[in-house]
Amino acid sequence: MDEPDPHGLWWLTSSGEPRRRRRADAERSRAAILDAAVRLLRQRPDAGMEAIAAAAGVTRQTVYAHFSSRDALLVAAVDRITEDAVAAMDAAALDEGPARAALLRSLDASWRSFEDNAPLLRPARRGTRSEARHEPVAERLSRLVERGQRAGEFTPELSPRWLVAMTVTLGHAAGDEVGSGRMTSTEAETALRTTVLRVLGAAEGPPDSHDRPDRA
Repeated sequence: MDEPDPHGLWWLTSSGEPRRRRRADAERSRAAILDAAVRLLRQRPDAGMEAIAAAAGVTRQTVYAHFSSRDALLVAAVDRITEDAVAAMDAAALDEGPARAALLRSLDASWRSFEDNAPLLRPARRGTRSEARHEPVAERLSRLVERGQRAGEFTPELSPRWLVAMTVTLGHAAGDEVGSGRMTSTEAETALRTTVLRVLGAAEGPPDSHDRPDRA
């Protein structure tokens, strides 16, 4: 007969550790599928679950074990892209230096995310889920706009919430122009930067070349 466990730790030495290992394995598998889905869908927006499974090096059944449908996988892929975009904004140090320069760093980071993931991002712009994705972006932009207003860099006449809404809307408009073929990516990016600066009252003309972050 087994000795009684005086500390009540039987779960740690029996089922607990394997359970944690299984959970860690499942999380790694899910992450690998998401990574593969984002990579593949950038080039092939119509790729199916079987192709995504092959790209991830797993079976189709494994993909379905994590994502009940292709739509569910697409939602998760766009959530991953949004997380990466927010991380890029944080890396741009929006709380540091002049607000105008920080704003341009933010626009640059956001535009690079759009360029990399346009086929996935365009269909995901509708509905409440899209609004929820905008929340962390809007929070960071709002903080930046308020800082710029306090410093006298941005217009104090309009609310930060309205200026942020305008900035996000202009970003969508620029993406739509590229998607329709009416503008090149470079043209749309330049127009976006110039227009946002003017809306925020930060510039009378096009952004100076020294404001553009180095992409090298």
